Amino acid sequence: MTRSAIVTGASGGVGRAMVARLAARGWQLIVTSRRAEHLAAAFGDQHLQVVADCSTPAGARQILQAARDHRMQPTALAHCVGNIRLGAMHRMSEADFNDCLSANLISTFHTLAAFVGALREARSPGAAVLVSSAAARIGTPNHEAVAAAKAGLEGMVRGAAATYAANAIRINAVAPGIMETPASAGVIASPAAREGAARQYPLPGIGSPDELAELMVWLLSDAAARVTGQVWSLDGGFSSIRPLVK
Repeated sequence: MTRSAIVTGASGGVGRAMVARLAARGWQLIVTSRRAEHLAAAFGDQHLQVVADCSTPAGARQILQAARDHRMQPTALAHCVGNIRLGAMHRMSEADFNDCLSANLISTFHTLAAFVGALREARSPGAAVLVSSAAARIGTPNHEAVAAAKAGLEGMVRGAAATYAANAIRINAVAPGIMETPASAGVIASPAAREGAARQYPLPGIGSPDELAELMVWLLSDAAARVTGQVWSLDGGFSSIRPLVK
C-alpha cells in the first residue's frame, strides 16, 4: 500500500526539499500552505494541495479532513511551517512576537494534535518530524522570540513522544542553524552578512535545506523505528562545541 505523508509549509525552502525527497521515495503527499498560488507555483497540479492555516485548530483539522475526503490516511507528518523574527525583546512589537509564536509554536501544537488524533482514531502507527532551531539550544543575540518559540516546540516533542509512544507514534525534531531558504534571505542578504553568518559555525558555512530534509526523511522512515522524543542538531557544531581558536 502506498504511504501518505503531510508536508506543511510545503512551498518554503525546507518544505520543497521534503516534498521532493518523499515523492522520490514513492510517498503520496498532502502539501499545505496558506496561499494557493504558492502551492501551484511550487508543484503545479501535483500532490493533494490543501490551503489551510494550521495555526488554528480548525485549519489543522481541515488538512486531515481533506486527506480523508481523498481516501488518504497519512502516517507521516513533516511540519515545516515557521518564520524568523529577529530583534532584541525590548524593541520587538507585540505583533511580531505573536506572529513568531503563532508560526513556530502554536501551528506546531495544533497540527500535531490533529495528526495524532487522526492516527489514534485509525489505530495506526505513525511518525512526525518538527523543525526547531539552534537558537533554542544556545543563547544567540536578538533571537529571544524565536528561541522562546522553538524551545517550547522542543518541550512539546518530548511530552508528546511520551504521551503517544504507547500508540506507536514517534515524534522527533531537527534543530538547524541558518540555512539557504527564503525565510533567512533577509538575514544573509549582503556578502558581509553571509560571510559573518558562515564564520560563526565551528564547521563554517550556510546550511542547505536539502541536507536537513535528508535527516527529516530518515526520522520518518522505518530505519528510525526506535527513535522518538529526540531533537537532532544540524548546525555545524554551533550549539554543542567550542572550536580551537587559531
